[in-house]
This record gives sequence, C-alpha cells and structure tokens, in this order.
Amino acid sequence: MWYWLFKYIFMGPLLSLLGRPKVEGLEHVPASGAVILASNHLAVADSFFLPLVVRRRITFLAKAEYFTGTGLKGWFTRWFYSVSGQVPIDRTDADAAQAALDTAKRLLDEGKLLGMYPEGTRSPDGRLYKGKTGLARLALETGIPVIPVAMIGTDVVNPPGSKMWHFGRVTVRFGKPMDFTRFEGLGGNRFIERAVIDEVMYELMGLSGQEYVDIYAASVKDGTQQPPAEDPAERISETMAG
Repeated sequence: MWYWLFKYIFMGPLLSLLGRPKVEGLEHVPASGAVILASNHLAVADSFFLPLVVRRRITFLAKAEYFTGTGLKGWFTRWFYSVSGQVPIDRTDADAAQAALDTAKRLLDEGKLLGMYPEGTRSPDGRLYKGKTGLARLALETGIPVIPVAMIGTDVVNPPGSKMWHFGRVTVRFGKPMDFTRFEGLGGNRFIERAVIDEVMYELMGLSGQEYVDIYAASVKDGTQQPPAEDPAERISETMAG
C-alpha cells in the first residue's frame, strides 16, 4: 500500500512537476510476468522516476547500507526503502554476490518486475561505464528477457553530490526486450556472460546517447583507476542534440 501512496500521492505529483517526465517505448514492458529492467544510473532520482512511469510495481536490489543505519534517520531510511519496494543485498564479497543472485532469482520466480543497474553504481561523470556480469548471469540462468532502459536528465534534476533538486526534463526510454535464450546452458561461462552484458551496455549506449567508458564506475570512485578524458566530439554532439 505504501508503495502506491508514495507513487501517486506523496511523491508522484512533485516528481512530475520537477522532471516533467517524457516516456518512450513503454509498450515494451509487459503487463505481467517476470522481466529484468536494465537501466543506466545517473542519479538517485533514477530509482524514483523509473517507478513513476511504469504502471507495474518495480522491485530494486538496494545496497544493504540503506537498511543498517541507526537512530531516527536510520529508522526512516530503512522504512522508506522497505515500503518503496527495495530489497537489501550485501555487496562486500563473492558469497554476498551469490546471495544477491539468489534473491534476484526468487523475485523473478514470483513474477516480479526487477530493476537493476548493471554499472553497479552511479556514473561519476555522466558517461556510461562497463557493466558487471551479475545481470548477465541472472538472465542466462533464468531465461528471463532483459529490457534496456535509458534514464536521461535525472542528473540535472538531482545533481550527484547535491541535496537540492532542480527543475528539468527527464526522459525515460525503453528498448525492445532482449532474449538471450540462444545461450541456454552457458550460465557461469565468463566469456558468454561478458558478451551478454556488453550487448546490454551497447543497447543502453544507443538509447541514452552516452559516451561509453570501458572501465568500472566503482574503480573510478575508489580511485583505483582514472577515467579517460571525455571526447570533445561527444560533448559537442550532445550539446547540439540538446
């Protein structure tokens, strides 16, 4: 109940005012049945605008830290993420990764619409970063179709690092479902998993218009790798397109 109250009464009208969301390709999302929504990740607002435009309830896998805070703030954060359909996962080690995969399988077995961010974290600079293979393994082991989703403009409404939200124009663009059943039985093969997730990221690049960076976003955030300089031609084309 809380999920729908937040969507249609408490937050939906405000989000619609701030982002004036435009939706493209919503017909690709089925009215029922298990589906994986694979989205790029520009801002925290992605997890609000995507559910806003989809009629079905979306369940996201959220980092466990959102559910372990203390005090009044910790209680409110835990309550908010719980009632808004987030399921906690531990991302600290290999066992945790398997537990997250098992949780995702359970949700899909229940026919849920599962939202995932294959980059694993928000983009540090607005570009599209290398996808992690967990989503690919999930798709291969379950045979569930993957729908790529491009979030555009959420980082303008909700700039990373800022507590202030701004007026802007958000576009949510859904691609056609991607079927990987041709690789049936090959889940666990790291080369196939890499090929599958790269195919998903290629679709996201086309839908979002983002420049692709072939390193993990997390490695940029923790300082273990430096991203290449942005391509000026990409920036110029983005400016002209806007």
